[in-house]
Amino acid sequence: MPRTSRRTPEERAALRAALAVGLATAAYGVSFGALATLSGLDIWQTCFLSLVMFTGGSQFALIGVLASGGLTAGPSAITSAALLGTRNVFYSIRMSPVIGKGFLKRAAAAQLTIDESVAVATAQRTPAAQRVGFWATGIAIYLGWNLTTLIGALIGDLLGDVSAYGLDAAAAAAFLGLLWPRLKARQTQAVAVGAAFVATLLTPVLTPGLPVLVAAVVAVVVGAFDLLGTKKRAESGDDS
Repeated sequence: MPRTSRRTPEERAALRAALAVGLATAAYGVSFGALATLSGLDIWQTCFLSLVMFTGGSQFALIGVLASGGLTAGPSAITSAALLGTRNVFYSIRMSPVIGKGFLKRAAAAQLTIDESVAVATAQRTPAAQRVGFWATGIAIYLGWNLTTLIGALIGDLLGDVSAYGLDAAAAAAFLGLLWPRLKARQTQAVAVGAAFVATLLTPVLTPGLPVLVAAVVAVVVGAFDLLGTKKRAESGDDS
């Protein structure tokens, strides 16, 4: 990767976004570390989970089921985490042109393909900036998340109710900051609203992970089939 002084303005902007999102998301790892140990996992188990699993939503789904049912809920916890983690398969397809060829490069990218790294990458305008955004975000969050997971696991008993610190809100706010500029067109607004509505409606009644997958299907249908006719109006020159 070129030195900072040789980066283009787009690449520098991608790097700033990556660091901002990385710091906000990594801080949320404290919550995971604390909740995981309170759910019955040892410190080493908690840290190992972040090292090899590294999909925040799936990790929280796993410990959430474990906390509600103990170790006997293990199969359900694994199923829920796996369902939620399948979204990364779609991310990898989208990121394949950005990552490029090479086994080692793709193997490393597979570990770093998460919501935030994909969001930062796709928010950039040039291929070079997309690469910088993906790698910088993924590496920053991976290192920070594992560090804060350890901190949370070590001091979990001292933190009390970790939700009171608003770390989850910080991560969500950073993600929303990336998403907001992309919601200018009517088509993307419809996709966002439709997917969010479906996920919210189904969350209380379905297994963790399934609402996200159903919402993704809604997004694909609305976007791929151009239900609002946005593409047709663009081709005809009518922007109204």
